[in-house]
Amino acid sequence: MAFDLKKNIRANIAQLEAYSSARDEFEASSDALVFLDANENPFQNGVNRYPDPKQKTLKKCLSKRKNVSTRQILLGNGSDEVLDLIFRAFCEPKEDHVILMPPTYGMYEVLANLNDIEAKKVELDSKFDIDVENALKAINERSKIVFVCSPNNPTGNALSAERIEALLKACDGLVVIDEAYIDFSNRASWLERLNEFPNLIVCQTLSKAYGMAGIRLGICYASEAIIQVLDRIKPPYNVNELTQQKALERLSKPEEIEREIFSIQTARALLEKEMQKVSYISEIYPSSANFLLVKVDNAEKRYRQLIDHGIVVRNRSRQPLCKNTLRITVGTPEENQSLLEALLAIAT
Repeated sequence: MAFDLKKNIRANIAQLEAYSSARDEFEASSDALVFLDANENPFQNGVNRYPDPKQKTLKKCLSKRKNVSTRQILLGNGSDEVLDLIFRAFCEPKEDHVILMPPTYGMYEVLANLNDIEAKKVELDSKFDIDVENALKAINERSKIVFVCSPNNPTGNALSAERIEALLKACDGLVVIDEAYIDFSNRASWLERLNEFPNLIVCQTLSKAYGMAGIRLGICYASEAIIQVLDRIKPPYNVNELTQQKALERLSKPEEIEREIFSIQTARALLEKEMQKVSYISEIYPSSANFLLVKVDNAEKRYRQLIDHGIVVRNRSRQPLCKNTLRITVGTPEENQSLLEALLAIAT
């Protein structure tokens, strides 16, 4: 189906006049200038001025690293803000719906409820991949967004590119691919095909592979037209100055980032091998993320026993298809060793 952006934008958003901040109206920066336009405290302390509302320097850095135009990038206060903006721009409350494919990231449903949008659920198949037939049956003219998490959380696997492409071609709404864990995968990012599909939005983050969960920086890549819509409704200073500075500092160290990713991938493989020796673990699901989903005999019991040994993991048993599963993040070598020792110690 052909994607019509105008058809998908909420009518009030299409007519909205965006707020224009002082820094939008005058963008030049010079030590020779006296800024008396934004009601800021004039005494310099590094953060007394408002941050760049367009995050130009940071976007240029990401543009170079990801080979995507700066005009196709939106930055947010974490990926959750980015996802919320997408809901608000394209979903009409009480009328439209979105398609979710559980087990998946829980915030999609939370944001749907928050925005009064119906969430239609099409469970993944027994191999935690997209059930294309049922997904296509669920899509109709009121389907505004299909959410795809790949590599998926909590299962860890990368979803079939062929099945994702089938959704992109069949849906005349948006397909949002959440690639929070893509850096740990050997799969290509959908950024490589961003300009091929006008209804494609790719979300990434600095929270996982870049080790910057504390600064809250989410990244949205899409067509220039979609980014213009989202820019119109985002808060003017949604990414603070300290976040922008720390992100630039981290992005300037690509070799360090790659070393850490390789270390996590190596540790993930070692953990998978060693956990096969634990008698009550019946399955370790393939992972392209920085965690492993494991099936145990009694998830609640093992979860509590691990806490007693000072190890905190996540019980995912309430998720569809995930009965008696624990999600275990890959830690440092010392943390991983402590985990393995605890797993063996509670084997009773």
